[in-house]
Amino acid sequence: MAYFYIKAFHLIFVITWFAGLFYIPRLFVYQIEAFHKPSPDKEILGKQLKLMAKRLWYIITWPSAILALLFGLILFYMNPTLIYFDWMQVKLGFIVLLFIYHLKTQQYYKQLQNDIVKKTSSFMRIWNEGATFILFAVIFLVILKSAINWIWGIVGIFVLGVLIMLGFKLYKNIRDKNPEA
Repeated sequence: MAYFYIKAFHLIFVITWFAGLFYIPRLFVYQIEAFHKPSPDKEILGKQLKLMAKRLWYIITWPSAILALLFGLILFYMNPTLIYFDWMQVKLGFIVLLFIYHLKTQQYYKQLQNDIVKKTSSFMRIWNEGATFILFAVIFLVILKSAINWIWGIVGIFVLGVLIMLGFKLYKNIRDKNPEA
C-alpha cells in the first residue's frame, strides 16, 4: 500500500515540476520584452517579473524537481526490478534530458535576474516547448510501455515538433499583425 502513496507523491511533484518548467520560460519572454521597453516601464515590469520568476523557480519548480526525484528513487528502492524494463531505461534517459533542460533553464534564470539578456523572446517561446516534448515522450512511454513501436514514436515526436513550430509561426504572424494579441 505504501508503494501507491509514494507513487502518488511522485506524480504530484512531477506535475508541479512541469508546471514550473512550462511557466518560467513564459516569464522569461515577458522579462526580455520588458527589458526593451522605455523607462519607467522597464524598471517596474522588470522588478515584478523578477520577483514572480524567483518565487516560481525556488518555491515551486526546484522543490518539485527534488521531491519528484526523491520519490522516484524511493520507488526504485521499493521495486528494483523496474530498472530491467527497456521502457524504464528509455524513460530514465528522458529524465536525464529533463534535468539538463532544467539546469539550462537555471542559467537563463540567473542571467535574467542579473539583467543579462542574451536570448530573444522568440527563442524563449521555442525553448518553452522543450519540456513539452519530454512530457509527451515520457507519458506515451510509461502508458504504452513495451507496446510502443519506437520508429512510430520517433516519427510522432517529430510530427509534434513540426506542429508546435507551425503553431508558433502562426501565432507570431497573428501577433505581428495585431500587437495586442
